[in-house]
Amino acid sequence: MKHKAIALREPLWQRIWGSRMSYLFIAPFMICFLLFIAIPILIAIGLSFYKFNGISPPVFIGWHNFLAILTQDRIFLQYAIPNTFKFAIIVGPLGYILSFYLAWLIHQLPKSIRDYFTLSIYLPSLAGGVAMTVVWVVVFSGDRIGYLNSLLLNLGWVDAPVLWLQSPEYFMKIMIAISLWGSMGVGFLAMLAGLQTVNQELYEAGQIDGISNRLQEIFYITIPAIKPQMLFGAVMAVVGTLKAGQISAVLAMTHGLTVSPSYSGHLIINQIDDFAFVRYELGYASALSVILLLIVYGATKFSFHLFSSQEGE
Repeated sequence: MKHKAIALREPLWQRIWGSRMSYLFIAPFMICFLLFIAIPILIAIGLSFYKFNGISPPVFIGWHNFLAILTQDRIFLQYAIPNTFKFAIIVGPLGYILSFYLAWLIHQLPKSIRDYFTLSIYLPSLAGGVAMTVVWVVVFSGDRIGYLNSLLLNLGWVDAPVLWLQSPEYFMKIMIAISLWGSMGVGFLAMLAGLQTVNQELYEAGQIDGISNRLQEIFYITIPAIKPQMLFGAVMAVVGTLKAGQISAVLAMTHGLTVSPSYSGHLIINQIDDFAFVRYELGYASALSVILLLIVYGATKFSFHLFSSQEGE
């Protein structure tokens, strides 16, 4: 404590110079963090208080953008918000549970074939949202040669081809199916890596203490042992679902539409893209981005509350 007190009395620049090697090692991350995360967030927050079209000088309008979003933007209130929460509530938890379940199943396999199954499940997320969507467009094509329509017609379950991607009734369901198919991303890999680090002696001790089946092992040993990986997977699931707007946009564009049918798949991120890149109302789009950022922050804090240890709190 005495040495720490003496160090704190030193000038700031001397302390920085004394730890120069540490700062040098973290410099690449800090530079990327500042350039691609911190500074863009600060610019978006500042720009949300302005009216700006990308050409004329910004005009300060205070809270007008936020008031317009919460009182006048019918598309945002009636479609974007409900659709986003519906999409996130279904895809987030279900994709998260599916990631853990598949990671646990793969962990039970012999090491000689484990990597092949891991790669096959991870590949769809590696392909990216746009590439995955293009593949699924062929499946849900509205003509007779679409894979799903062809199957249903051959089985006699339908009399005529179904316009899957033009129907508001099916559009959101298709988005959810595509998102779940590609949800095995880095969160899935983190859980699989965490499962491989669990001390096997814990399972032996659990059997002595009365654990009698695999489900009890998962709840009382496995999940507590990989809480950091579970937290990372939860955060990635939250961020991934709330910013998933590419699927809706690509599915709509394949049929010459700018938005999903009757806004059935219109998410907050699609609303941001509409105002930023179609209408060039960058101030308004920045205000929408700030609202989305607050939603992501709240959901992330909830994830930390669920999976962080009591000691970490």
